[in-house]
Amino acid sequence: MLCYINVTYAMPSEDQYDLVLKALADSRRRKILDLVRNRPRTTGELCEYFRKLDRCTVMQHLGVLEGADLIIVKRRGRYRWNYINPLPIKEIHDRWINGYASEAIDLLVRMKYEIEK
Repeated sequence: MLCYINVTYAMPSEDQYDLVLKALADSRRRKILDLVRNRPRTTGELCEYFRKLDRCTVMQHLGVLEGADLIIVKRRGRYRWNYINPLPIKEIHDRWINGYASEAIDLLVRMKYEIEK
């Protein structure tokens, strides 16, 4: 049996879009998102991956991602688990990318039509 939950969700503000885009602007933060996309990671695991960065710097990057709502942090015991929250990226896609992609597809269809004439 399926259960559906009605959830009212407010569209993000332009400020929230700014936070997401600024968070995604740094390659190290994008790599963190790539790492937690496949499975949640502890902060220690992420620090181990970024051996050239000190723990404080990794924590600052995680703070930016958390502030943009791109990761969700759950604390279990002494571990801090970082989970991806893909919703802000989907909202960016829906708001900015999808519309432009549709226009590009329409252009390709028109070009095909003109070529086949």
